[in-house]
Amino acid sequence: MSLLTEDVRMSWGVIRPLFSIRNECDYDRAIERLNALIDEVGTDEQNPLYELLDTLGIVIHTYEEKNYSIPDSNGVEMMQFLMEEHQLELTDLPEVGTPETILAIINGQQELTVKQLKSLSKRFQVSPAIFI
Repeated sequence: MSLLTEDVRMSWGVIRPLFSIRNECDYDRAIERLNALIDEVGTDEQNPLYELLDTLGIVIHTYEEKNYSIPDSNGVEMMQFLMEEHQLELTDLPEVGTPETILAIINGQQELTVKQLKSLSKRFQVSPAIFI
């Protein structure tokens, strides 16, 4: 075995849990990691962890496509769907904004911000990617 192969093998044991989602428990941990990275990195593409955030988002998205078949929809439609499923009114999402702000988002007059994506993700315990 080459030295490079040995280095990769040893390192893979440490980082494998970040990129391997095989069940709901792994998925939940991956979502928690993604949310923590979003909190730390945000949209700063110069942050050294940005590529990790991006890669983890792709891994989560792949798992979700395989295990949670969701029809094509946009972020606003997903927000509306989750609000309906949880029987929420515009006033029930103060962490996202005022009822007027939420209505503007629903009507396409305003886009979801990163902060709002994070709030929705935490509120509904889903990947922020579904709102993009």
